Amino acid sequence: MAYRIKKLLAFWLAVVSAAAINVELTTAISAAPVEAKTIADHFSSVKSMSGDFVQSGPKAEKTSGRFFFQRPGKIRFNYAGQSGVSVIADGKSLVVYNKKLKTSRLYALSKTPLKLLLDNKVDFSGRRLKSIKDDGAQIVIKLADKSAFGNSSISMVFDRKSLDLRRWSLTDEKGLTTTVTIFNVKQGVRAAAGTFTIDYAANREFNTTTK
Repeated sequence: MAYRIKKLLAFWLAVVSAAAINVELTTAISAAPVEAKTIADHFSSVKSMSGDFVQSGPKAEKTSGRFFFQRPGKIRFNYAGQSGVSVIADGKSLVVYNKKLKTSRLYALSKTPLKLLLDNKVDFSGRRLKSIKDDGAQIVIKLADKSAFGNSSISMVFDRKSLDLRRWSLTDEKGLTTTVTIFNVKQGVRAAAGTFTIDYAANREFNTTTK
């Protein structure tokens, strides 16, 4: 009788051990790292989108509004409230308008980390890929290109399940970070005509310097 009990216990221990091993293997398979190229290919396939955003500045200040995105090289942020601020990239340049202060700052898009977000075919490889982190819920990819925009960098956060972009953080050469979180996102939408148009004449009128 004692022998049968020992044999039965041994059987159940074997079953439990096998189940535990199977769980570990399943967990390991489901947690297999997602390659940067897989995320880049998925993100490149998103040719246009729009939605809402919340922006957190380096001093913890927060603003919000609507954004519009279209490859290659086009994005627009319309900030809510009375600020009169809008940020527009038309594929060549990026401008920051402030109607309230009557200022306009123009930059070459190729000299900003946003270019890495807006390329027709995004590239998360080579020397520009500084790190990739996967915590099981989200994937964080940090990119930088010193030859193009100095010590500035961009970190993008993607949902691990859908691989969709959730937010990004821009860190400038002074180490100041601005984070943009997007939500209520709709993909495959076309923005109205003129959404990404930069008024270069107005920029000259504001007497700002192109950088």
